[in-house]
Amino acid sequence: MGDAFFFFIKDMLIVRPPVKSSLVLRISVVAFVMVCGVFMCSIGLKQISSFTKAGFVDIRVVERPCEVPNVESWERPYVHFPKPTTFSRAECSCNPVRYFVIASTQRSGSGWFETLLNSHMNVSSNGEIFSVKPRRSNMSTIVDTLDRIYNLDWLTSASKNECTAAVGLKWMLNQGLMQNHEAIVDYFSTKGVSMIFLFRRNLLRRRISILANAYDQSAKPLDGKHKSHVHSPDEAKILASYKPSINTTLLIPELQQADNMVKQALEYFNTTRHIILYYEDIIKNHTVLNDVQDFLRIPRMGLKSRQVKIHKGPLREQVENWGDIQKVLNGTPYESFLHEDYRVS
Repeated sequence: MGDAFFFFIKDMLIVRPPVKSSLVLRISVVAFVMVCGVFMCSIGLKQISSFTKAGFVDIRVVERPCEVPNVESWERPYVHFPKPTTFSRAECSCNPVRYFVIASTQRSGSGWFETLLNSHMNVSSNGEIFSVKPRRSNMSTIVDTLDRIYNLDWLTSASKNECTAAVGLKWMLNQGLMQNHEAIVDYFSTKGVSMIFLFRRNLLRRRISILANAYDQSAKPLDGKHKSHVHSPDEAKILASYKPSINTTLLIPELQQADNMVKQALEYFNTTRHIILYYEDIIKNHTVLNDVQDFLRIPRMGLKSRQVKIHKGPLREQVENWGDIQKVLNGTPYESFLHEDYRVS
């Protein structure tokens, strides 16, 4: 019996070590499984996080492009979808915009013409931007200015902002346009800018208007203020009362210079998409404005201006030395300027 107990104890002693070893093994396995689980969970979370981030990046970068309207292939370079930095075009972001410039000379009716264009609900013409010399000091400043205008970031009282369908400016030939014509032609070609040339047929009338405007700048008969354009018949009558005397010695050279500048401008920019208008034609027939709207691919509207014409009536009544002018121009290529080319009552 004692032996049996011994063996029992012995068996107990022999069996207990494996039980202890098994328990340690189980604990080790459980710990290993837990570590592996935590490791795999962390990897899974990282993958989910990376996928989520990648998803957000894709959404931010990939934008649905605006569809170019159904136009002929030659016109596609002139259709734009600006993305201004100063405001959002909102629901008009995919409305196409055309770029234009009104190229003209002083006292050719360009101010009046621009007010007509700006009366259109979808046109933004920003005025004589390059009358400020620093803006035209070199091509770099010219390009920076044009980029802001055509990106709809040049905000003026004429800006239609998000719903603009045609945006541009008025640019006088002597304000850096002719001096930098080669680089500007390249810019217009690259950016798809259309040109509206506006000139005056009767250069004698233009000369009289220049002299009258110069007088107004110095005399300022309207309450001490210089006004190149007026909005009431009374103001127009006051300005029209001044009748300049033209230096007939310089008259023909001045007319030649003005004529040559127009011809040169048309030669410099003949490769651009353009339309040529004359002030007299618009005065006589307002349907010419429909041609302009068709050229800009905007809906036709009745265009109006608040400006009042200053010089009306026969040309002989607008200068002091009409007889001398007749003598100088008779028999010259400019004789036709002496005759009535239009009549505004």
